[in-house]
Amino acid sequence: MMSFTQNLDQLKQEVVTNTPADAYNELQRLIREQQQAGSAYGLLEGQKAKDFTLKNPLGETVNLYDELSQGPVVLTFYRGGWCPFCSMQLRAYQKVLPQIEAIGGRLIAISPQSPDNTLSQKEKEELQFHVLSDPNGITAAAYNVLYDVPEYIQNIFLNQFNLNLAEYNATNRWILPIPSTFMIDESGIIRSAYIEPDFMKRPDPEDILERLRHL
Repeated sequence: MMSFTQNLDQLKQEVVTNTPADAYNELQRLIREQQQAGSAYGLLEGQKAKDFTLKNPLGETVNLYDELSQGPVVLTFYRGGWCPFCSMQLRAYQKVLPQIEAIGGRLIAISPQSPDNTLSQKEKEELQFHVLSDPNGITAAAYNVLYDVPEYIQNIFLNQFNLNLAEYNATNRWILPIPSTFMIDESGIIRSAYIEPDFMKRPDPEDILERLRHL
């Protein structure tokens, strides 16, 4: 069985192979621009986590500090179900969810997708952690991981992938979060922050488990 990293590398190779060169180069341009911004993104270790109340696909509300009263939280921001790297990440986290819960942790995933697009029926049945909709990216902005998608990327999404993010997210803006994962202890302090502009990189679930054990 391949490891998470091996699966991720394989998916990246498929994306490189199947994406037209001009579109791939523009995606790399966005990654470089965000990487050069460096520490401009994300809340830092030691900072207080921003509270939020968001809805899941069933319309039920979930509050961060209510979850923290029951144990530490692994909070991950993902781009959307249309992103194969995000889908792979969520499936991998589902596999280690029993271990996360055995440590006493909770898992929350957030995207700007509208509630109707947050999960497919299959995913609703398979994913047993909180997957929440962040209308207009307000929570992602509070964690300083939200960005406006530049026009040159909008054109690629529309023309190459037939994806209108504004419609998909039920908003009038093209917005996305930088893929990021925060480990938050019961007192609401961020103990670990992973913010990666390269959407083809994701933290290994085993690394998350290891960090959670040391909270």
